[in-house]
Amino acid sequence: MISEKRFAAICHHQLYQRRMAKAYDRKVRPKEFKEGDLVLRKILPLPSEDRSKWAPNYNKGPYVVKKAFSGGALLLTRMDGDDLSRPMNSDSVKKVLCMMCFIQSKSIK
Repeated sequence: MISEKRFAAICHHQLYQRRMAKAYDRKVRPKEFKEGDLVLRKILPLPSEDRSKWAPNYNKGPYVVKKAFSGGALLLTRMDGDDLSRPMNSDSVKKVLCMMCFIQSKSIK
């Protein structure tokens, strides 16, 4: 009796997990980067650093994608051609949609 209820609960839980994963995966859009894309690099704070609410979230940039790997790693270069020493994860960068918009926002400040 108890094992039947436990088995039914396990089956129900697995079905629920599949439904939730399917609903989540339907909405997720993977980030795809190509060589030559312009991106902003996220500032990753150190654990000992206190960051204020108004601190910028992204570094001064933009950076150019030199090479995009299938696992999500990106090799970045600065606009002047200097390579960054380490590859970045695609989760910690954001595409610059419009270069002219980026230049205009810098000139306003």
